Amino acid sequence: MGKTEERGRPWAACADDAYREVSQMKCPYCGYKESKVVDSRPADEGNSIRRRRECLACEKRFTTYETMESLPMVVIKKDGSRQSFDRNKVLGSMLRACEKRTVPLSKLEQMTDEIEQSLQNNLEREITTDMVGEQVMEKLREVDEVAYVRFASVYRQFKDIHTFMEELTKLLEEKK
Repeated sequence: MGKTEERGRPWAACADDAYREVSQMKCPYCGYKESKVVDSRPADEGNSIRRRRECLACEKRFTTYETMESLPMVVIKKDGSRQSFDRNKVLGSMLRACEKRTVPLSKLEQMTDEIEQSLQNNLEREITTDMVGEQVMEKLREVDEVAYVRFASVYRQFKDIHTFMEELTKLLEEKK
């Protein structure tokens, strides 16, 4: 097996004698199916890779982005219905809980990313609203206690002041 055919993947020699992977990406200018990668760098805060390519036929350059494929998650709601996981709903619920608080939007977006990543790493394609809600409460507890209590009061559907006080008492005991 030569340098231009390594493990079944086509490779091409570049001018500087380094070998670069040849893609099966169609050139947007001439439609030719082979190009070489001339530059790669992280993009979107490391969530994707930006590749600068050069067509081997017309020699024009174009940019592609490579992202990791994630499997879709289905959320099983309390009534048994199912719907696609929507990170915007998680972010929206945290925004409501943090209304008029000093938690920056960037922190909430980071927390949403962490929750989504944690759920993806779980490898379960079907998740319950309880799994999502518990993670949201855990993140909010670390950042802002008032936002945590607001979210918990809606999420846990406190029936009266006594159940609300029980949650506050638990929070105070954890602080000690």
